[in-house]
This record gives sequence, structure tokens and C-alpha cells, in this order.
Amino acid sequence: MHKAHILIVEDEDVTRFNLRNLFEAEGYDVSEAIDGEAMDEQLKNNQISLVIMDINLPGKNGLLLARELTNNRELGLIFLTGRDSDIDKILGLEIGADDYLTKPFNPRELTIRARNILNRISVNKSEQSSAIITFNGWELDSNSRKMTSPEQETIPIPRGEFRALKLLIDHAGQIVSRQQLIKEMTGRDLRSNDRTVDVTIRRLRKHFESSKETPELINTIHGEGYRFIGSVS
Repeated sequence: MHKAHILIVEDEDVTRFNLRNLFEAEGYDVSEAIDGEAMDEQLKNNQISLVIMDINLPGKNGLLLARELTNNRELGLIFLTGRDSDIDKILGLEIGADDYLTKPFNPRELTIRARNILNRISVNKSEQSSAIITFNGWELDSNSRKMTSPEQETIPIPRGEFRALKLLIDHAGQIVSRQQLIKEMTGRDLRSNDRTVDVTIRRLRKHFESSKETPELINTIHGEGYRFIGSVS
């Protein structure tokens, strides 16, 4: 069985060393990089499944590097950083990171989150098909994670947004709870004061609002969750 390959992007030697030991003990292949240039080299030479990255890096910071990763590659991304501001967390998740964990961290929690993301990526790859979902003049390509608007504009969407939208569409007309959405997006349970779902729904709505021909597609059901009310075919 092919082992998942994890890339640690971290410029602190001790942290990078500890993370490598942690994940190698769990049976994963592990590579290291100290900055964006080294990260790109590792991605070219290895089949990476998951990147665990700090935000504070020399040269391009983690947020800039994450935009390149989520736009161009089908892999998981966890931010592991000492920056714990809500702005950084929201930016990281908006860019398309699968999860965000602050230092100091619980090693067991990190390995569980990583495993959940890797399992979900594996399932998604095995379930990929050429089916294109259409709704209200839009098309959603499940393979490329791209939407095409009624005006024929192509919009790539990050993994988290895609998973949330696909879940809503699969349950069109039904209420989908925030717990269901966070579980589908990140593999973890909803925590108090967690805004991940709200941020994701807001970004999805912005995509749809870009088209003058699109009505409101996602309703907020206060105290319960969200409901997709588009016409799916």
C-alpha cells in the first residue's frame, strides 16, 4: 500500500525535526523545506499528499505560498503556526487551507487531523467522476473543482468551498447543519466560536453574486444551518 507523503515547511530547526519524527513514527514518508523555494523543489520531486506549513517563513510567507498550493495542486494543507489571530485563521481558511493549528500544539491532535485530511483526499480521488453538476445556469466540475458561471466565466474554488458546496447540492432543499459542513470540510467536529463554516458560505455566496442572473442559492436557517435552494440537474 502506498504511504502518504507529508511535506513539513518550517524554518525552525527544532520544530521541523520534531514534526518529522512525529509523522515518521506514524508510518508516513516525510520531507522538509525551510522556505517557499525549497518547498517548490520538494513538490517537483515527490508525490506530496499533505503540506504542514508555518505562516512566518523567510521570503514569501505561508499565506502567499498557500494561494499557489490551493490553486494548482490537489493536496491537503494544514497551517501550524504561532500566529493565533482570528484574521490569520480566517485568511488561511479563505485561501483554502484544510485546517489551522496554533503552537504549542498537541502532537496527537495534529496527527489525527492530518490523518482525517489524508483519508478524505483518498476517498475523494477514488470517487472522482466526469460528472458535471448544473444548477441555475452554473456548472460545477467535480474533477477540476471549477465552476462555470452563466456568463461562461471559469472560477476555481478551494477544496473547503468545493466540499461544502457539493454537500449542500447533494442535499438540495434540505437543511445541512454547521456540524455536517465542518465534518465534510475538515474531518473534525465543530468547536465553539469556530467561524470556518460561516467564512466558507460567505465566499460561496460572493461567487454567485458575481453573476447578475443568479438568484440567492444558499439560505441561512438560523440556529440550524444552511439550505441549498437552487435547481439542480
